[in-house]
Amino acid sequence: MMLPACHIPSRLEAGTDEAGRGCLAGPVFAAAVILPDDFSHPWLNDSKKLNEKRRDELRAIIEREAVAWAVAMVSNTEIDEINILNASILAMHRALDGLSVTPGGIIVDGNRFKPYRDIDWQTFVKGDGRFGNIAAASILAKTHRDEYMMRLHNDFPAYQWDRNKGYPTKAHRAAIEQHGPTPHHRMSFTLLDPQLTLF
Repeated sequence: MMLPACHIPSRLEAGTDEAGRGCLAGPVFAAAVILPDDFSHPWLNDSKKLNEKRRDELRAIIEREAVAWAVAMVSNTEIDEINILNASILAMHRALDGLSVTPGGIIVDGNRFKPYRDIDWQTFVKGDGRFGNIAAASILAKTHRDEYMMRLHNDFPAYQWDRNKGYPTKAHRAAIEQHGPTPHHRMSFTLLDPQLTLF
């Protein structure tokens, strides 16, 4: 499957996307990627539609062949201070800050964004399945975040972050109920399932 570039009339178009928005623990990550105009790969797609092996293989290809790429994060404590929507956009801005070249245009997965410098931008719902540079950003954000959560898992194995990556699985919520939250949990989120509450 070949995902095209968008139609913003500019050179060096950056795609950006986030990973980890719905998690109970860990940072939210974002990536920004500028692909060459002639870049294509049959596997390139929304990271959620790829298995771990293909995401990892594509990560290496994207990082090697992109014109520029960068990954950034916003911590769980920052998320608690400014909320997850603002944190997701901030992570995208930080990723854009990290690019080695300034993009001429930006396309964003989703429907919310804030102006970045004076660069033209557009949002696209499900853009990670429609445009190659957003798909590439989704893959980098996801793989870098998963790698980060695997490192945290070594210090907090009871929460099974090696499996759930911080998402609200039944086992993750049960571990919070048994052991309490860690310094990496998002305290502004509903950490425990209200259906488990005894009256």
